[in-house]
Amino acid sequence: MPSGQYKTSYRDDLKIFQTTWIKFWLGFLLVILTVFPFVAGPYFIYTANLIGIAIIGVLGLNILSGYTGQISLGHSAFIGIGAYAATLLSLKFGIPFWLSLPLAGFITALSGLIIAIPCLRLKGLYLAIATFAFFFIVEYVFVHWDSVTNGTSGLTVPEASVFGIAIDTDIKLYFLILIIDICALSFANNLFRTEVGRAFIAIRDNDISADVIGIDITKYKIYSFMICSFYAGVAGSLYAITLSFIGPEHFSFLMTIEYLAMGLVGGLGTISGSIFGAVFMTVLPEGIRLLRDVLSDDFPFFVTRLADLQSSVYGLVIVLFLIFEPTGLFGLWIRVKNYWLAWPYSYR
Repeated sequence: MPSGQYKTSYRDDLKIFQTTWIKFWLGFLLVILTVFPFVAGPYFIYTANLIGIAIIGVLGLNILSGYTGQISLGHSAFIGIGAYAATLLSLKFGIPFWLSLPLAGFITALSGLIIAIPCLRLKGLYLAIATFAFFFIVEYVFVHWDSVTNGTSGLTVPEASVFGIAIDTDIKLYFLILIIDICALSFANNLFRTEVGRAFIAIRDNDISADVIGIDITKYKIYSFMICSFYAGVAGSLYAITLSFIGPEHFSFLMTIEYLAMGLVGGLGTISGSIFGAVFMTVLPEGIRLLRDVLSDDFPFFVTRLADLQSSVYGLVIVLFLIFEPTGLFGLWIRVKNYWLAWPYSYR
């Protein structure tokens, strides 16, 4: 009697959701995510919104670094460009948020094109230094272009609305971010089933071999930078309306480190790893902050040490994962899943 899962056509092999069981659990997860804001408090909804924004941002960085192998230390600059672009489009030109959001993404993608062209011959440490320099250029513009960015005084973000529906509560913002997350994840998941996505992976694995077999490395590196920047611009736009106020201090180099940590901790080169990393690295500092508040009265000395740990938590977590779990949370999840698939036998 046949057992197991058999695929008899390429169409079956290419399906994203290959079993009814996977569809069931995804539907169950969607139900939980839909019910969540109605049973959770404002603090948890706000944290969930930050996680949703982080998923979009780290997904873009993962496309560039995890799938294409291009290191970027200027990710917070792209997020800042998206935030300022969406805010200025609404403030200066009265463009509604539902239109300024994609426009900000395209403007940020254009900035990704600008940085990609002079960096095409760079890779590794040299590319990292070039994108690092780009971050300082953008930061300088944010601080000193007073007539546009209002300098260090920042900008008040106007209230967002989507097709006449005002996004004036955290719950409405939650569902907006959830919808955009689903679209971003669906696009990324399908991207690597196309010629473009497979070219990204070939360049990451060996760019010389990719060039030999006819892949236009220049074109696909530019595509990768622009897609990454578009995702960052969308994340920045959502971050701006979440904060209701933006300034240069919101897009520091620490934000880049945060997103790099999310990618490394979650698992580079995986879509699910982007989700795991965003959830873990967003919840971790919040957990430390809550622990500090709980212990502030009884253990003031310990609370001071927790504050010091919070400032260096990203570097510490990155080091620990690189040493003990280099494949990230995604690799850990795969091992746990394979264990239960084979249980109680040693081999499946």
